[in-house]
Amino acid sequence: MDAASLRDLAARRYDDFVAFLERMVNVDCGSYTPDGVNVIADLCEARFRDDGWEVERRAHAPSNGESELGDLVIGTLHGSGGPRVLLVGHMDTVFDEGTVAERPFRIEGSTAYGPGVSDMKAGLLTGFFAVQVLQEAASDGFGQITYVCNPDEEIGSPFSGPLIRELAPRHDVAFVLEGARENGDIVSARKGITDYEITIHGRAAHAGVEPEKGRNALLEAAHKIIALQSLNGRWPGVTVNVGVARGGTRTNVVPERCELHVDLRSLQLETLKVAEAEVARICAETVVPDVTIDVAASGWHRPMEKKEGAARLVALAVEVAAELGFDLSDAATGGASDANTTSAAGTPTIDGLGPIGGDDHAPGEWVDLTSIVPRVALLAGIIARL
Repeated sequence: MDAASLRDLAARRYDDFVAFLERMVNVDCGSYTPDGVNVIADLCEARFRDDGWEVERRAHAPSNGESELGDLVIGTLHGSGGPRVLLVGHMDTVFDEGTVAERPFRIEGSTAYGPGVSDMKAGLLTGFFAVQVLQEAASDGFGQITYVCNPDEEIGSPFSGPLIRELAPRHDVAFVLEGARENGDIVSARKGITDYEITIHGRAAHAGVEPEKGRNALLEAAHKIIALQSLNGRWPGVTVNVGVARGGTRTNVVPERCELHVDLRSLQLETLKVAEAEVARICAETVVPDVTIDVAASGWHRPMEKKEGAARLVALAVEVAAELGFDLSDAATGGASDANTTSAAGTPTIDGLGPIGGDDHAPGEWVDLTSIVPRVALLAGIIARL
């Protein structure tokens, strides 16, 4: 089916999309509000069942003091044969309970506002509506579509990440439905992230009576902060941020302990590994005698690199967008998403396929309602032509 016909089918569903978007946005569903996330999970499960998907729902079983999280919902739809497609969208937001009461869903002109409207309720719905369009168009030229509705993306997908990592290699392509950039760009590359908790152990002493017996952990931390921050710009696209420094008790006590929390990011796995090695070297050396340093690193997202497979998907998306009457470009971004996971697993991936929006995680978060129909048609068109 041609792109214009797909757009017409998407346009017929516009009112249903907006009504359902309002329903989803008006639920407090922060990552640590599992009851709210499960309301969204209920809505996703119902849409899957109504449209003939097979559905699996997995409850989170917290352990070792973990916070309870919402359920994972996975839909599977079988086609007549062809590529296997993985869709990923998340149901959680960054907002605490009570946010909806303060600023519920509202529309001003052609813009909708509300907590999670762009990140990513509109994108989450785009997956459902694009497949509905394909079903009505009798376009089933795919082997299988698997749609993962993730309850914990905003905290790094600790529950859903292993499943996404397991599913990705079983599929030929992956489409992650985060919102498009404010200028309409889709996303073809994302930085990988390694987080560090660096603990510096010194020795306490009376700062006035016998300071020479002390070993100042804060002084060592100061040297570490300068050394770590100096890594910015050493390799293209690598950023380092010492975001938290916590230590000391009183002004008359030589501080015996300090913690540093550090964010390291890179667009390429090669430079990420080089930078990780440099962080390790910096922490292995001390300026203040007799202090010791513990380093805990967690590489929770590897880079999403624009390789050959992703480049082909971008070209296909640009082609379909042109037939729909709009220009489309791709971009790299410093933020991470589940696309990092699918890409690192070797599955060609593009992201940012939801409607155009902005001010994510902020009170003014918005989505452009005029972009809904084109973006639903875009995703449907890409899947149809794989």
